[in-house]
Amino acid sequence: MFEFVRAHMRLFQGILLLLILPSFAFVGMQGYTSMMGGANAGVATVDGRKITQAEWDNALREQTNRVRTQNPTIDPKMLDTPEVKQQALETLVTERTLQAAAAHQHFTPSPEAVTARFWNDPQFAFLRNPDGTVNKGMLAAQGMSPSMFLERLRQDYGLRQVLTPVESSTVAGAVNAKLAFDALLQQREVQLQHFDIKDFAAKINPSDADIEAFYKLPANEPKFQLPESAQIQYVVLDLEALKKDVSFTEEDLRKYYDENASRYGVPEERRASHILIKVDRSAPAAERAKAKAKAEELLAQVRKNPASFAEVAKKNSQDEGSAVNGGDLDFFGRGAMVKEFDAAVYAMKKGEISNLVETDFGYHIIELTGTRGGEKKPLEAVRAEVEAEVRKQLAQRRYSEAAEQFGNLVYEQSDSLQPAADKLKLQLQTANVQRRAQPGAAGPLASPKLLDAVFSAEALRNKRNTEAVETGPNQLVSARVVQYSPARVPPLADVKDKVREQLILKLASEQARKAGEARLAALKANPADTAGLDVATTVSRAKPLGLTRGQLEAVLGADAAKLPAVVGVAADDGSYIVARINQLKPRDVAVIDDARAAQQYNGAWARAEGQAYLAALKSQYKAVVKVAAPASAASAP
Repeated sequence: MFEFVRAHMRLFQGILLLLILPSFAFVGMQGYTSMMGGANAGVATVDGRKITQAEWDNALREQTNRVRTQNPTIDPKMLDTPEVKQQALETLVTERTLQAAAAHQHFTPSPEAVTARFWNDPQFAFLRNPDGTVNKGMLAAQGMSPSMFLERLRQDYGLRQVLTPVESSTVAGAVNAKLAFDALLQQREVQLQHFDIKDFAAKINPSDADIEAFYKLPANEPKFQLPESAQIQYVVLDLEALKKDVSFTEEDLRKYYDENASRYGVPEERRASHILIKVDRSAPAAERAKAKAKAEELLAQVRKNPASFAEVAKKNSQDEGSAVNGGDLDFFGRGAMVKEFDAAVYAMKKGEISNLVETDFGYHIIELTGTRGGEKKPLEAVRAEVEAEVRKQLAQRRYSEAAEQFGNLVYEQSDSLQPAADKLKLQLQTANVQRRAQPGAAGPLASPKLLDAVFSAEALRNKRNTEAVETGPNQLVSARVVQYSPARVPPLADVKDKVREQLILKLASEQARKAGEARLAALKANPADTAGLDVATTVSRAKPLGLTRGQLEAVLGADAAKLPAVVGVAADDGSYIVARINQLKPRDVAVIDDARAAQQYNGAWARAEGQAYLAALKSQYKAVVKVAAPASAASAP
């Protein structure tokens, strides 16, 4: 288990980031009391204060943008459902409830407490640079700066103080945890007999009459039906289309290059080692004086013998991350470290040892061990990149105006897309599309919004241009139906091979089930008859050994009061298995030991207690959602 975690550490870091940051999505976007008096009607209230439609829309937009950033290929239609909208509102109500509780209970963490949490909380380890600052790269991927992150961390810390005391006080008990995990991960020794559908299918040869009869069954019509489709013309307005028609001068290139010179240079990086003596700025004066005296003693030692810096760091530095490497922090760019540390490093010469540098973390002794980068590439070396950026910016500036023109043209001259194509110099394209996007489809023709517009009653009836449909960021598409083909069942001759295949699968499945049930009955009558059964093997929820979920649950859920026990179950593909359960075995402690089982069980109970307390807080602060939940959400447990 731990080897797997180590081997996939970056994956786990990414997952952790996605788990941590969403809790900040609504915190910090606006103050608890801001925008409460707007003209929008309230969609919910918490503690006598309303949540407006505008705030809900903003929360939904933030949620949608975050998901799109994390998964650019996601179908936009999945993010535009009543359930997703309701989830955004419920999350906003939860945030406001916790904010109200934090305000009433005066949970306002100090900057020192927030810094200490970031430094000490293991869940943020992968977001910390060696000196404890924020990893800007990972935050930038989420559209956040370090200051935004720390402010939201401060607010989130205040909210967590509401639930943490309840969750941390939960004690579920090791005995209960053991009983639960023993039941969940129980192992069973079984012998299986497979009745594979392909073994029966190989012996089936239906007649033409059988095939025709199967084809004509009304229940089978959907299996052979061709989906509705249309031949369309369409035009796409996006940045790529606009880039082709933008023009610029050499002066434009030079200006952009000069204004963005840092992008076309090799950033200067410096390598340093340090010795840290930790002490909080808010510590008593005597404690700070003691730490400073210790640091000054070490500074004198390394200045007397600079070659001993690494050894002194290993023995004395209180930065556990770098001490083992002799204090080495490797190369880092300007701004990567806290302000005082950064300023000191970039004012030093290679080989120099600094005076004491005081930061929020204590006293540092720094040795500059290397420098690299800082060179600027000439314009000619990056001309292609600069031109691409200038084209992109000019296209972006033109897009808003072009988008309005595009929308007007396809609406006002709705009998043809040619005027829009000519005016904006777009390519008029053709394609055959089906009502539902095909698996693996990409680009604008895979957009559910566009397909809905193409197959709308008005577009099919009048064969006029669809409205301009947003199919992606900075991308509008309009289409027109040239020819429409409704859903239909093709003649048997066109789909005979498919019909024959479906019939064989049906007959083979029936035969496999019949043979399996006969074997099951025989084995129940005589459990000692093991002819045809595989060699005994052990299965569990942790080790399904090829069984489908349905088959596994049937085997693990079978009454084992009297052994051997037998059970039979069909697979999704029509195959059938018979299982003889010989022996019950305890869970494999290699999957999860008692200590981790107790930890996970206690965590589950803690979350349940936290949710119960949150429900009580919503009642206390009169949290009321004023819009009806969608049917599926309302019926969810």
